Amino acid sequence: MKVALAQINTTVGDFPGNIDRIAAMARRAAEAGARMAVFQELAVPGYPPRDLLEKPSFYRRTKEAEARLAEETAELDLKIVYGTVAPTNSEAGKPAYNQAVVIERGRELFRQTKMLLPTYDVFDEARYFLPAASQRVWESEGVKFALTVCEDAWNDKQFWRRRRYDRDPVEELARQGAEALISINASPFHMGKRELRREIFATTARKYRMPVIYVNQVGGNDQLIFDGSSFVMDPEGRVTAAAASFEEDLIFADLETGQGDRRENLPEEIEAVYEALVLGARDYIRKCGFQEVLLGLSGGIDSSVTAVLAADAVGRENVTGVAMPGPFSSEASLEDARTLARNLGIRFEVASINGPYQACLEALQPLFGDRPPDVTEENIQARLRGLVLMALSNKWGAMVLTTGNKSELAVGYCTLYGDMAGGLAVISDVPKTMVYELGRVANRRHGGVIPERVFVKPPSAELRPDQKDTDSLPAYEMLDAILHRYIEEYKAPEEIAAETGFGLAVIQEVIRMVDRNEYKRQQAPPGLKVTSKAFGIGRRFPIAQRFTP
Repeated sequence: MKVALAQINTTVGDFPGNIDRIAAMARRAAEAGARMAVFQELAVPGYPPRDLLEKPSFYRRTKEAEARLAEETAELDLKIVYGTVAPTNSEAGKPAYNQAVVIERGRELFRQTKMLLPTYDVFDEARYFLPAASQRVWESEGVKFALTVCEDAWNDKQFWRRRRYDRDPVEELARQGAEALISINASPFHMGKRELRREIFATTARKYRMPVIYVNQVGGNDQLIFDGSSFVMDPEGRVTAAAASFEEDLIFADLETGQGDRRENLPEEIEAVYEALVLGARDYIRKCGFQEVLLGLSGGIDSSVTAVLAADAVGRENVTGVAMPGPFSSEASLEDARTLARNLGIRFEVASINGPYQACLEALQPLFGDRPPDVTEENIQARLRGLVLMALSNKWGAMVLTTGNKSELAVGYCTLYGDMAGGLAVISDVPKTMVYELGRVANRRHGGVIPERVFVKPPSAELRPDQKDTDSLPAYEMLDAILHRYIEEYKAPEEIAAETGFGLAVIQEVIRMVDRNEYKRQQAPPGLKVTSKAFGIGRRFPIAQRFTP
């Protein structure tokens, strides 16, 4: 059987656009002689719909969209597998089912409800969906298929040390005689995720001696980035077909011969992170209705990398960099910002904050009295820069991109309503040390657009004379090692000290900064998730709390 794997970039609630994409891919699949085209989880309404599932009108629109899809593909000699939502029509319990549907020539052949509903990290499906009590195999053209929705196929007890669920849908379907597995997914990207998926499904293929058809969503929706990377595996767990990562794709595979299309999948993980950020930024900006963006260009590595990512995402003609020199800004930084903008080919403007800064100090002096200068004056500079960018955003209709990295956001080395002001935090899940790596990727791709001096000069906010980040923080190599273990691995200070050899007092101080700055992070703009634990919807800690590890 020739099968088409169709990974598409959907927008939540864009029923006309999503159906157009599905129908177009289905026609291409039929023209190429495929007998079946498989699409991702919730392909019709888009994923994740979140509290849109509380609106009765959402289900009506979904049903109308499915009817249109059936009508538009009725002439195709092709089975179409796609994900959708359906109301439970129950007066009690959750309002919706997460389902996989099979149609052919305009009529429904099969419908399977998702059984395992993830409620961890960024997932909250048990908030909305009612799980299936049972599932059954679907037979087509002499083949018995186990048709599963995402999490249903991620629970193999031979793979995980600690299972999240008592039931294993794939195992139950295998007992019913399933001969091949179809898994439709909306599986978000993070570093290492693509390799992890293949390991899980290779284990499943070998265990049940069945081929695997895995289709994943692609594109950015809010903070989540979906990489696609769909594949087919033979019963030995070998990949026989592979779709591209981070772009829409349609590939074909023959389950009988084991032949299929193979795309390049960005084997270097730092290259994958770069592509993920470009895709996530592009989709967030465009799906929110913006065409142009602007950002503060300080001449540092963070704003330089953000500018290059933005240019790749929406085109250099749609990016403006604004240098905002203040009383402690160096000429070298302004020169580096101007050089970066010229090399990249983006619009560059200079808006000094010196005048407004002095005006603020004079206006506040009667209230400040004889108290000595401190971080207050530093934050005034940062907030004036935020004011300038937001004013230009209003005037030009352009989205402001913030340029803070994960290391800074973790310890609160950032200013509310200042450098945190904006519509999207592009690199807020990228540790400082990784920002430098992304800068090298950017220079390889664009011929050295970021000046070399940006890589070698000591990082500084330039908010007081001769300021360096290391005045307030450990060296970033040390800081990032501590943050990774505390934020992503939930390790205690003593464990981190034993693993790293760092002093316990330094580790405890870093952890104290992380914990006390939760209030800042919960007021930050949305950020793009690329690590296993990002600040945002997947990390939920109280602000007012007194727990210490």
